[in-house]
Amino acid sequence: MAIIHRCWRGTKNRAFDNQPILLAGSNPEITLEGQGFLMLTTSNRSEADSLLSGLALGFSADPFMRWLYPEPGGFLTHFPRVMDLFGGRAFEHGGAFRNDDFTAGALWLPPGVHPDEDRLVACFEQTVAPEKHDALFETFGQMDTYHPDEDCWHLAFIAVDPFRQGKGLGGALLESCLKRCDADGRPAYLESTNPANLPLYKRFGFREMGLIKADHAPPLFPMFRAAQ
Repeated sequence: MAIIHRCWRGTKNRAFDNQPILLAGSNPEITLEGQGFLMLTTSNRSEADSLLSGLALGFSADPFMRWLYPEPGGFLTHFPRVMDLFGGRAFEHGGAFRNDDFTAGALWLPPGVHPDEDRLVACFEQTVAPEKHDALFETFGQMDTYHPDEDCWHLAFIAVDPFRQGKGLGGALLESCLKRCDADGRPAYLESTNPANLPLYKRFGFREMGLIKADHAPPLFPMFRAAQ
């Protein structure tokens, strides 16, 4: 079963520049507590554990991810590996971003870069309860039908530590990364695993493409944003 993203079928692969980003508050709805800017940097493989740990905290109440791993110990053990297998190649291609203390981060996969599909499937088979396998793989099968045929940047994961949520970090991080997508002349694509995040994505130009729903698994929301 083809379960992994197909939105990067082209051959062009220009990674984001590996340098700090100073993001001013160009969006009036972005407010950063105690400051008017957010310093973001690209993150390499040597920082993967720190960035994945921060992302895991941000997904700790995510409906779909906690359906996969409802036990805290299982979630903390297995979900960082799932993120690494799904989006970790962003570290080698300049598509991993973080703030200064790893409480906000994102993994973007550029056109031409693929997840480690075989190892991801094996990880799911080994770590997700067997009674959830059918719904899980059906979910991913439906995801494949929504992936754009055109070259695009895929936002695999974006999250903010709950300790820092509500301070504009997520919006600032998303805005900055989308500016780089636009500079590359490519659209962006994502699947939201949490309906509470839809208004944020829509604010930055994403539109819903449909609904992904398989049996008792929580729904996913595929979204597309044309190059601006």
